[in-house]
Amino acid sequence: MDKFGKYRMICTLSFGDIYGQIIIWLIVIFLSLASALALWSAERQIYALATVGLILVLSLPFLLFAFVTTLLNHIEFLPMSEGQTTETVRGNTPNQKPLEATS
Repeated sequence: MDKFGKYRMICTLSFGDIYGQIIIWLIVIFLSLASALALWSAERQIYALATVGLILVLSLPFLLFAFVTTLLNHIEFLPMSEGQTTETVRGNTPNQKPLEATS
C-alpha cells in the first residue's frame, strides 16, 4: 500500500494566469449587454433578454473549461524523500507559520 511513496501537491496558480480569461469574459458580457440594448424596443424586449441569456449560457461552459484547465496545468505533484518534511519542500522556510484566523 505504501509502494507509491509520499507526494506533496503544490498549486502555482496566480491571478495573472487567469487575468486574461476574466478580461475576455467581461468583454463578452459587455457585448451581450450592448446587443440587448440594440434590440431593446417596445415590441422586442423578450428578444433582448433572450439574447443576453443565450450569450451567457453559451459562454459559461467555455469559461469554466478555461478556468479548470488552467488550474489543472498549475498543479504539481512532487515526490518527498524519506527525511523530508512538508515544511522544507519548495520554498517553504521552516520559520514560516501557517495563517491563523482571528476572532
